[in-house]
Formats: sequence, structure tokens, C-alpha cells
Amino acid sequence: MESKGDEASHQHPKQSKPTNHSPFPSTSIQESALTISILPQELITDILLKLPVKPLLKFRCVSKSWLALISSPQFVKTHLSICANDKDYTNHRVVLKVNSPEFNLKDCSLNSLLYDPVTEAFDLGYPMKNPRKPLRSIRIVGSVNGLICLVIGVNDFFLWNPSIRKFKKLPDPTDGFYIMYGFGYDEFHDDYKVVAICNNLRYNGSHHVEVKIYSLKSDSWTSTYECWSGGVLSTRWGTLVNGKLHWTTTTTTTRVGVNNPKDIICIDLADKKWGKVEQPCYGEGDFNCTLSLGVLGGDLALFYDYLRTHADVWVMKEYGVKESWTKMLTINYPNDPTAYLFLHTFCMSNKGEILFEFGSSFVVYNLNDNSIRNPEITNCNFIRQAIIYIESLVWPLLDKEPIIQQQ
Repeated sequence: MESKGDEASHQHPKQSKPTNHSPFPSTSIQESALTISILPQELITDILLKLPVKPLLKFRCVSKSWLALISSPQFVKTHLSICANDKDYTNHRVVLKVNSPEFNLKDCSLNSLLYDPVTEAFDLGYPMKNPRKPLRSIRIVGSVNGLICLVIGVNDFFLWNPSIRKFKKLPDPTDGFYIMYGFGYDEFHDDYKVVAICNNLRYNGSHHVEVKIYSLKSDSWTSTYECWSGGVLSTRWGTLVNGKLHWTTTTTTTRVGVNNPKDIICIDLADKKWGKVEQPCYGEGDFNCTLSLGVLGGDLALFYDYLRTHADVWVMKEYGVKESWTKMLTINYPNDPTAYLFLHTFCMSNKGEILFEFGSSFVVYNLNDNSIRNPEITNCNFIRQAIIYIESLVWPLLDKEPIIQQQ
């Protein structure tokens, strides 16, 4: 059924519409209830592309042509690119996992976390949230293009876009106890994939694991077996860089609670092949330390912690090139290092500050004067896990079922 604006536009047959040369569906402000002079198609599209997700969801109701424009794959892709490349992170948010007094998810503005002294966290109505069963565990597998992968309970996997409030429950993988996870986008096949690793067993000096990979295109899991000699997987969540998911392996030393970093291993989501990333030359010193991975400016970042006396942050400027590893900074721990636990890097602000996950909260480190500040997050207590996501219109399941719209 056409809107009143459509009927109004039919009352002016002599008025010609401009020719549309845009890759986006054509639209006209005359399709609204008000009679307004027609704006060029390119200008309308440019204005809409600069808006955040929430008003765009409302503007889909303006007319059929606006619905077609905002829902078109080209518009969604361009809007995502603009949001992802915004250096002020105005369309980036941080989803926070908390478990006190119950398992729950919250989110806050990344821009506020970087630039404001106080940031407010808000409750998220995640898929299958059940107030009657509040103690069901939640794990955040990863985020890419505004989509978040969750594991709820033992092995219920969900693909979720909190910005447009849609989610899909993935088919159940075969039974297994999963210890490592990863989620990423395979650009070569235009496919989203989930990696789950289980059965971390030691046999004849090697660690054998079963790797299950879910493909959204096929909506199914495949299973393979891999082996790494001398090292056990240590990082729980895969770090996505250059179309590959990365984990670290360690060897346990005789000193209680100390792990020796061994390798950075990765799986290419396009061809499912495993490989190793060469680490930087750390130099001489005590190598009984911890290693964690992150992303800075799209590059693989490495946090090398020397038993909590100090820590180095390295960035691989050219992926796969060992010589491109660059040590960005060294952080010296205070007199009571047991109170400090840097986990991984999050992002860098346009003022040269780096955001770190820091124990159960965050810290912002200033590269210019080596100062550290602690942004406060209200309405949020002990943080167990955190990850950045982009507010986007992306939903790669428009023509597939089941898709569930959150209420």
C-alpha cells in the first residue's frame, strides 16, 4: 500500500524526476507526507550515510524508496565503511560481560571511554536472556562488522547484531568441551565463520586438538584435527587480523603459575590452513612471562609482560613480515604489581592514547607523557570480558531463516 506521499507525487505528472546514476536505489523527499522540493539523489544518500544506525532504522518508515535505499547491500556496505574508519569512534561501542550478581551483558560508548572521565554502561538484551535463569554462562567469541558471536550455556552459539536487534541460533556442533573460540569474516568467500577448539590432549610430547569450523553460507560445522608440538594453546579468544584468527601457545615451566610463551599460531579463514607468525626479537632477559594479543590500527599487536615488572607493546606494521615488528612503548609496573594485570590492547585514540583492558576495568596510556588514567564506568561492576563492536546495519541473513527480531 502506497503512502500519502506517494499519492501526492502522482498529482504532479508534469514534474520530471532527476535521472539516477547512483548505485543506490533512487529516492525522493517528495515521498514524505510534506511537499518539499526534490533534493538530488546523491545528496540524500550522502546525508543518510552519515547518520548512526538508530535514526536510519526509523527513516526506513519514511517511504518505500527510503526503505529500499537504506536496506540495499551497497548502502549497508558503504555505511559500515564510514563507521569503521571514523577516527573518533563515534559509532563504536564496547560490550562488557559481567557476572556479579549474575551473568549479564552491558555496553558503553568507546568514544566516551577514551575521552570522558566517566562513562555510563547500559544493559543489553542479549539473545535468549532469561530472567528466570540468570546464572546461565555467557561467552563473547568475537565481533566483526557489527556482528557479535556468543556462546550461551555449554554450546549454544548465536550470531547477533545488537544495533538492529536481530540474532540467529547456529546449529549445535557435535558434543565436545570447547576451550578456545574465534569469530571472523572470510572476505574471499564473503562468509562469516566460527572456530571452536576442543579436546586439548597431550600425546607423545604433542598437543592434539579437534577444530570445528562453522560456515554461515553452508549453515553447518566441519571438523578437523590438528597437532602442535611442545606447546599448549593459552589464549581463549582468537584475535582477528588480515583474515586470520590468532592464538598463542605456551610451555609450562617448573615455577608455579609461570608460562613460557612459545608460538603465535593462526588459521586462515579462507583456506582453513594453519600457520605461525614469527615473533619479534625481544632481546636478552628473563623470558618467563605472559603474552597476549590485540589489535591496534588494524595491525596485530602483542603485549609482552615480564612477570609484572614491566611490559612491552609491539605492533606488526606489515603483516607476516618479522622485521616490521615495532616496539611502541614499555610500561613499568608500580611497586605493587600484583594489583595490576594488563590483558590486551583495545585501540588508539586520535590523541595518541592507547586503551588497555586492565584487570576488571580499563586504563588509558598516554604515549606523549607516559601517564596513565583510569576511566570510570558507572552502572557496571566486575568486568570479566570486553570487546569492541561497530554499530552497523549488517545482517547477512536477509533471505535466510531462522532470523529472530528481538522484542
